Amino acid sequence: MKIIAVDDEKLALDVLVDTINEVVPCAEIFGFRQPIDAISFAETKNCDVAFLDIKMRGMTGLELAKRLKDINGKVNIIFVTGYSEYSLDAFRLYASDYLLKPVDTEQAKKAIENLRNPINIPQKKKIRIRCFGNFEVFVNSDHLSFNRNKTKELFAYLVDRRGASCSMGEITAKLWEDKPDSVSQRSNLRNLIYDLKNTLANFGADDIIVKNRNTIRIKTELVDCDYYEFLKGNLSAVNSYQGEYMIQYSWAEMTTAALPVVENDKLL
Repeated sequence: MKIIAVDDEKLALDVLVDTINEVVPCAEIFGFRQPIDAISFAETKNCDVAFLDIKMRGMTGLELAKRLKDINGKVNIIFVTGYSEYSLDAFRLYASDYLLKPVDTEQAKKAIENLRNPINIPQKKKIRIRCFGNFEVFVNSDHLSFNRNKTKELFAYLVDRRGASCSMGEITAKLWEDKPDSVSQRSNLRNLIYDLKNTLANFGADDIIVKNRNTIRIKTELVDCDYYEFLKGNLSAVNSYQGEYMIQYSWAEMTTAALPVVENDKLL
């Protein structure tokens, strides 16, 4: 699914793109501040959904919607604005929805689920992670095997950090506790990251990993993890915790010590 978001205010556009990404993390999302750039994109790409601010400089969202409809009559238009007086004009253009700012994830989710022209979104294989006891990873019901034990440990550490960005120095210190940071260790880590990405790519799940210049993290919303569900208070996850967490890794002891106490099936 390809989604465009258009708003001439940078902050508003960034917030909108982040909100859409939370709702449909598997979609390709493109943000534009200039309506003409969105038109150029739509002329060469098959755009499925367009979130458009109505009141923009140079070209209104209503005018942009007409141009996008001329290019692709099946594009789903979702207007996003702070001005409710445009709602009638919006629906005359057969818009899928009309959302008032600030748009939250619940509004965006409902808009995506009720598109005027429904889109079949391929279901990705679900990555399931078990942290309680030994750290293990599954794709649907199949056990995921790693080429290297250190690759698996790298993934475990990223899971433990719950989506926080981890520096290369931080990771080398955890994975090679008995060795000083060095050029050789940084090279080893780059190889592990490459191996991890390839391993996940075999299951169409390499987008779980977000690699920047000197940091790496995981997208927690793309995995099903007992540790994350435990922290949310999910009863099934709470009941599954028996005091053991990633027991094959010494660095995980700090997280174990910080986990809430379970008493009468409740977190304290």
